[in-house]
Amino acid sequence: MLAHCAGMLDLVALPLWVGTLVSAYRLDPQQAGGLVTLFLAGAVFSSLAVAPRLHRLPGRLVTSLGFGLAALAFAGVSQTTDYAWMAGLHLLAGVTSAAALSCTHGTIARSANPHRLFALVGMALGVFAVVFFAALPPLMARWGGDRLFQVFAGVMAVAGAVAALVFPRTVAASPVPASVAAAPRAGLGRAVWFGALGVSCMALVQAMMFSFLERIGIDRGFGQPAVNAVLVALGLVNLLPAGLAALLQRRWPAERVVLCGPVVQLALVLLMTQSQQFAPYAAAASVFAAVMIFTHTFAFGLLARLDPSGRALAATPAMMMAGAALGPVLGGTLVKWAGYESLAVAALLIAIGAVGCFAQARQAPGLRPDAARSAP
Repeated sequence: MLAHCAGMLDLVALPLWVGTLVSAYRLDPQQAGGLVTLFLAGAVFSSLAVAPRLHRLPGRLVTSLGFGLAALAFAGVSQTTDYAWMAGLHLLAGVTSAAALSCTHGTIARSANPHRLFALVGMALGVFAVVFFAALPPLMARWGGDRLFQVFAGVMAVAGAVAALVFPRTVAASPVPASVAAAPRAGLGRAVWFGALGVSCMALVQAMMFSFLERIGIDRGFGQPAVNAVLVALGLVNLLPAGLAALLQRRWPAERVVLCGPVVQLALVLLMTQSQQFAPYAAAASVFAAVMIFTHTFAFGLLARLDPSGRALAATPAMMMAGAALGPVLGGTLVKWAGYESLAVAALLIAIGAVGCFAQARQAPGLRPDAARSAP
């Protein structure tokens, strides 16, 4: 739970992250988005390097060391305003934290019921989001924007220390046949690649829109207290989707849920970008991240069935952040040259691609039984 919360920090923190870089560090939207993109790009390449080697890496060492180095990187960001230094440290933080997160997700993927366990760590992320949004904006208002990166460093440090003590040295026995588990070098199927690409498309829309959620509210005159209240509400709502996904695991087929996720996500983007009134903006913003969490939980379970080795899901940071890495800088560029409304056009095109990819992410009939349904 702690490792997932630290590794998925960007999913929670993007609005404040980009907003702080714009308001406190006086960067333009494109520059601010570029720093976050460096963090996420580093995470993508790190995850792609770690995932194929999952079976040979000492998970406890990689997880604790990765978060420890990320803590040092964010602590360094809090001490400088030089853009080049901030860029390098963002990149280092992304590389190290994603290595830790890849080992975390690879361990979850090889548990007896990956869908249920991923839902559990998702609920922990929801609790973390509530505390984060309730505590951090007042702290930053009083002490300055550098407190954001000090909090990031603290979160990473705690996760690294706890991982060093209790992270599993070995993963749980795989529920799949030994012949499958013993073939870590087998190629990933077409359905797995399409499923991963679908997750990346949704992550791109999530990061592109989420990065500017706070700025949209401020620039439209809703006021900082009202926008902060929306962020707290968003955190409270995020307590629900992972638990709901766990309850609905056997009632709603994952293949259909992942098809609906991009469509709902697009509808919320349209509300946030096109409405000039506070109520529609607040309603859409408060549930926006929940759609990604709910859909991703089902996608995680689906990909765990399609690839029981766990290698594909060890690359979950790459799936999420390959899309998310482009989101802040793409969103910043669009906002800079065409305004917030242009985000909706980009979201529409990406959502079409996501639905097309998820339509191909299906297990061949009769290949093997549903591992999640047969798990205790």
